[in-house]
Amino acid sequence: MRDAYHEELDALTEKLVEMTRLVRSAISRATTALLDADLQLAESVISRDEEVNAVFADIEGSIFELMARQQPVAVDLRMVITALRMGTDLERMGDLAVHVAKVARLRHPDSAIPPALRSTILEMGQIAENLVTKAGSCVASRDVDSALELEADDDAMDRLHRRLFRNILAKDWQHGVEPAIDITLVGRYYERYADHAVRVAQDVVYLVTGARPS
Repeated sequence: MRDAYHEELDALTEKLVEMTRLVRSAISRATTALLDADLQLAESVISRDEEVNAVFADIEGSIFELMARQQPVAVDLRMVITALRMGTDLERMGDLAVHVAKVARLRHPDSAIPPALRSTILEMGQIAENLVTKAGSCVASRDVDSALELEADDDAMDRLHRRLFRNILAKDWQHGVEPAIDITLVGRYYERYADHAVRVAQDVVYLVTGARPS
């Protein structure tokens, strides 16, 4: 019985790693859709969010069943609670990728991003992908040292987010109000996506050590 129980706990980890792969693909495709004004790709990000939601629903169901049947305590209890928190963050990351895709869809056939800011958005998308890839690796390996590195990696996203605002507020901004609003929203989506990835990594630290990173 205990072996089966711990197999179920291991299965939670596998499902969380699967979620990281799904939301990584989502933000990658959403970035491409945004920069290339690719309506079909944007629609695929939006429609495939159901896959992320389905895995999260499966995680929730497994957790509630484990809580009812096994009444986990100590480290096992920390595992199921942390898995629920991670799943919630990853599900939200999928939603944020959808928000990026919806901006792309809204402005089609044009790109929502002026040429001067394309490189910044591309870099934000790449950082988002790298963060969730690292987070997934930390979930799988429970590597505390790697998990702690994500906050430093997130600093790069914050710098790019501030750069967007400087461009929008600059006196020589020539693109009008509508693009400024789009870029403000998109920048926030990427910044929040990165924050959720960091929270997943922080939960790995908590799972392993029982303490939250300071």
